[in-house]
Amino acid sequence: MQLNNNVTEFFLLGLTQDPVRKKIVFITFLFFYLAMLLGNLLIIATIKTSRALGSPMYFFLFYLSLSDTCLSTSIAPRVIVDSLSKKNIISFSECIIQVFTAHFFGCLEIFILILMAVDRYVAICRPLHYTTIMNRRVCGVLVAVAWVGSCVHSLVQIFLALSLPFCGPNVIDHYFCDLEPLLELACADTYLVNLLLVSNSGAICLVSFVLLMFSYVVILHSLRNHSAEGRRKALSTCISHITVVILTFVPCVFVYTRPAITFPTDKMVAVFYTIRTPLLDPLIYTLRNAEVKNAMSMLWSKKLILDLR
Repeated sequence: MQLNNNVTEFFLLGLTQDPVRKKIVFITFLFFYLAMLLGNLLIIATIKTSRALGSPMYFFLFYLSLSDTCLSTSIAPRVIVDSLSKKNIISFSECIIQVFTAHFFGCLEIFILILMAVDRYVAICRPLHYTTIMNRRVCGVLVAVAWVGSCVHSLVQIFLALSLPFCGPNVIDHYFCDLEPLLELACADTYLVNLLLVSNSGAICLVSFVLLMFSYVVILHSLRNHSAEGRRKALSTCISHITVVILTFVPCVFVYTRPAITFPTDKMVAVFYTIRTPLLDPLIYTLRNAEVKNAMSMLWSKKLILDLR
């Protein structure tokens, strides 16, 4: 691909330029990031070590926590470091890598949420065929397809970014590199690229969100035929999933399904799906799930016993 770029680096304006507010950003992001790491790594370790969490739902939850961790790690550490710097400079290649990783793990999270909805649909609506349909091999293939699909999506984003000529200015009004703010810096007509962006990222967000909400409506409707105890347990699980879906998709739909117009609220909305949602996901799944809480208690008990020895 022939590149026509005079720009070798970009200046990130970040969330604020005020020195006092930058310190607040540093403390806030550091706390959120460390809490997110603790929560998600604890879920990953618990599912990996607990035999009681061997069902497909927890198999997918493992990869959801992994994608949450990687998504935040691709963005948050740089924001933390940049909040202590006077000039936030990122090279062109680093910017492209950040676009790829953010979209890869963000898309993977969306696909895993879809797989979790499929798992709940089969478990609740087709309980007699659940173990046959959602066996370990099928789950592994579905996750592999999700990884491949995320890679294809991210490569499209990179292709769109590299097709843009950048002649200057090189100031990005954001706290991380994304295709939307990069479009504003391109010295060419970006109508077609923006159309492709909406049809790629926007379609994935919007179509997935509609399908997921519709699937949970079907699942909740089917609970009429279950016992009171079965309804209570299934409803508790579905509410957790629906909460995560709303927290994940509403900010993404807001950002990626409209023309390349920057709003003052965009950066704050981006905070939700890059750091706040990955932080809340483990809390939502553990607080409403007795099996996960029990498995975590057993993990900590084993650790304490080993420490005492």
